[in-house]
Amino acid sequence: MKNKRALLMLGLAVLLGLGAVLLASRWLLHQTPSAAGRIVVAVVDASPGQRLAPDMVKLVEWPVESVPPGALRELRNLDGRVLRHAVQRGEPLSESKLAPAGASGGLSALIAEGKRAITVRVNDVVGVAGFALPGNFVDVLVYTQLDGNDRHARQQAISKIVLERILVLAVAQEVGRDDTKPRVVNAVTLEVSPVQAEQLDLARSVGTLSLVLRNQVDPEPGVTAGATKGSLLGLPEEPAVAAPPPAAPAPPPRVRVAQVAAAPAMRHCVAVIDGVQRGQECY
Repeated sequence: MKNKRALLMLGLAVLLGLGAVLLASRWLLHQTPSAAGRIVVAVVDASPGQRLAPDMVKLVEWPVESVPPGALRELRNLDGRVLRHAVQRGEPLSESKLAPAGASGGLSALIAEGKRAITVRVNDVVGVAGFALPGNFVDVLVYTQLDGNDRHARQQAISKIVLERILVLAVAQEVGRDDTKPRVVNAVTLEVSPVQAEQLDLARSVGTLSLVLRNQVDPEPGVTAGATKGSLLGLPEEPAVAAPPPAAPAPPPRVRVAQVAAAPAMRHCVAVIDGVQRGQECY
């Protein structure tokens, strides 16, 4: 009797287990499979200006709902393309991270259209103690002497921001963008417009340049009048010494003409006798 009851319970458990498996399998079959796509990702870390090789990229499965905008889905035509931005291993590649097709490698591939690259000499102070790294934005200060004809203007020094939010393309000869490790170098390459290139070239010829590191996401301009010695120390501005007016030209000397008394004209006189009277008439 007891054996029959045990067998009955065992059979019931088996039937319930088979029913649960059947229900679970039917539920799984009716579920929509998670859609996935294939995108291109980097296999190794790569720096800006580097050319892509076939062993540097591969196709991987990626959930469709989280595919980055503009992600590349094919490996063809990627051989020899130049990176414009640094990529990390496993990072998806997009067209915005690549230089235009046919661009040569190196720094020229990183320059935006309509921009120019110009290099300025720096030291550990001018280069913000090595924190002016590729990818950062800086302002350019120039320290110079005011021009003028009087002694006051010639001795007036001024420090002024001449260029704002200038992108650092490279430090020394490296374009790798590492925002954590400062590097003290002797040259910094900046991305500027043609007009800014002219202004920067003039600024470094008339005074001393300094770089000011600024916030990456701060677009506000820093409009200032420049700092002078008087404004720095809170001294009243000294009026410029006016030049003395030019002396009036001397009047021409007067020429005195001596007046010579006219000699009396010669007169002819005759004696006139009128009766007993005698007279004289001259003409």
